[in-house]
Amino acid sequence: MKNLKKIKGDASHRKFFRRNCGNNSSIVVFSKKEKNKNLLVYDAINKILIKNKVLAPNLYKENYSKNFIEIEDFGDDTIFKILIKKKSNKLFYFKKVIQILNKIQNIKDKSAKNFKNKTYIIPKYNKEVLIKEANLFCEWYLKKKLSKNNRKKFTKKFKKIIKSLSENLKLKNNVFVHRDFHISNLMLVKNKIGVIDSQDALLGNRAYDVASLIDDVRFKTSKSLKNRIYKLYIQKQKKLDKKKFKNDFEILSVLRNLKVIGIFTRLAIRDGKKRYLNLIPYTWTLINTRVNENKIFLDLKNLLINNFKGKIE
Repeated sequence: MKNLKKIKGDASHRKFFRRNCGNNSSIVVFSKKEKNKNLLVYDAINKILIKNKVLAPNLYKENYSKNFIEIEDFGDDTIFKILIKKKSNKLFYFKKVIQILNKIQNIKDKSAKNFKNKTYIIPKYNKEVLIKEANLFCEWYLKKKLSKNNRKKFTKKFKKIIKSLSENLKLKNNVFVHRDFHISNLMLVKNKIGVIDSQDALLGNRAYDVASLIDDVRFKTSKSLKNRIYKLYIQKQKKLDKKKFKNDFEILSVLRNLKVIGIFTRLAIRDGKKRYLNLIPYTWTLINTRVNENKIFLDLKNLLINNFKGKIE
């Protein structure tokens, strides 16, 4: 393909290029590894979003045998880039983001046909998936931090605690979950917010994407702003059991960020992407905040204090 200019990638195995043709441009996504998810599933999920009037990239061209798709170019203005500017009106943009999230959570479609005309059915984000993801913390982070014998002891206790926490979730797994809903995956496109990187979407707990947004490891926010964003979401949910939601929000925030520490460590060790290690200290801060808000985390808190001094207080 001609006129390709490589652009910065993400934490996946994909490679991204901008293709310029006169006054028009597009994004070419190459993916040899996990190409079913990164090409076919991504296309199917984008079709569901577009059908439900959520701005997502349209497909222009595909060549599965050559490992690429060509999609709509949303530009370079992520909401993250806008909000890191000192004078940005953070609450203004978070209000818009919550509106998009509400629209996403109202999606009823559970399947779509991809560009190969095969039906993709969105899987459930069940407890088994949650537990498996949280265990990435043990699989990768512990290797550099604990002796082999201590790793074994820690992992046994950790798995028992994570299983118990997942069993204490109250809400149903019946809502469209983007699964990586944060401001780096949201784009400002002609004064509208576009959604990218949605290939991991599942049907799950409505608190998950809210936790992903508010306890975003890439973007430091004050406790005050976190609370205001939380209230913005709650105010729009007239039928929501707020006590159950708060319980699930806190549990899912902790489980997600334990997973994130495991993933960032894996990216550094396996893929040589060591820049992600810089995000781990703030991830610990987020976990520390949540485990101190709810007695349900007492066993986890004690386990982490005993093995990772200084991370949890």
